[in-house]
Amino acid sequence: MKEIIVNRNEAGQRLDKLLGKYLNQAPKSFIYKMLRKKNIKLNDKKAQGNEILKEKDSVKLFLSEETISSFQNHSQKLSLPDKKAELDIVYQDKDVIFVNKPAGMLSQKAEAADISLNEHLLSYVVKQNILKEEELRNFRPSVCNRLDRNTSGLVLCGISLQGLQELSEALRERSVQKYYLTIVKGVVEKAGKVEGYLLKDEHTNSVVLKKEKSESSSYVLTEYEPVSSNGSYTLLKVHLITGKTHQIRACLSQIGFPILGDGKYGDVLVNQEMKKEYSLKFQLLHSYQVVFPNDFSLKALAGKTFTAPLPIQFLKMKNGLKL
Repeated sequence: MKEIIVNRNEAGQRLDKLLGKYLNQAPKSFIYKMLRKKNIKLNDKKAQGNEILKEKDSVKLFLSEETISSFQNHSQKLSLPDKKAELDIVYQDKDVIFVNKPAGMLSQKAEAADISLNEHLLSYVVKQNILKEEELRNFRPSVCNRLDRNTSGLVLCGISLQGLQELSEALRERSVQKYYLTIVKGVVEKAGKVEGYLLKDEHTNSVVLKKEKSESSSYVLTEYEPVSSNGSYTLLKVHLITGKTHQIRACLSQIGFPILGDGKYGDVLVNQEMKKEYSLKFQLLHSYQVVFPNDFSLKALAGKTFTAPLPIQFLKMKNGLKL
């Protein structure tokens, strides 16, 4: 017999969903058969499978260890990175962790062999005893907003089911305000906005801004305001209202203010100059601040502002260009 005591990250879901995760190779017909035969019980009573689980509920599986093991995919066992990244944590509580991601690190895997921030997050929560490795079978902490590999700054991560759900919903509804800092070619004299439709080219993995909507395009809205200028370059504060692939980079480039170091949408000659002068090898774009609404559901975050310090190279260029 195996007993599962429902924890806070497993509560709120149907019993059959939990069983489907725990016995991830078992046919649904097997799970429902075991429920009917009372080989699986909820709080020592017969269950249908559609019951909504509460924290500390007891789920008992009157099955042999061999049977349970045969219905679990051990090849999907959690693989933690051998080399732990030193995460730059901006904020942490029982539900969320906010990380200042360095440029060069993926937010999430692009390919099976990748080690991303998400894998380092899982390693961190296990090694800090926030969650046991066994608990990750039925719930996985995850990043909620993705940054391009070479964009640095704040990544919001949910480490409890509630934290993951509330952050994801707030980002989807755009109730959390997200601000970026960047340095662009040209003099931006006043605040403005870029609005239109981004069309993605799958072959080149790039996007272009269109005025008219098409079937495969996505609406975008980006606001910006100059912070300082040296007559040739401008330090910009950008408010990312929608969040689409390459949105800030493509929008600023299209209105004549390409981001320094951007190999896809930037100015080739300027990038060569910045690489020679400052060893800049990627776009100078930093997700530096998030602002939560006063009525945010997670009370610890309501009305709060969180800021990620600028990377050393960004500060070096800001000072070197006298911005």
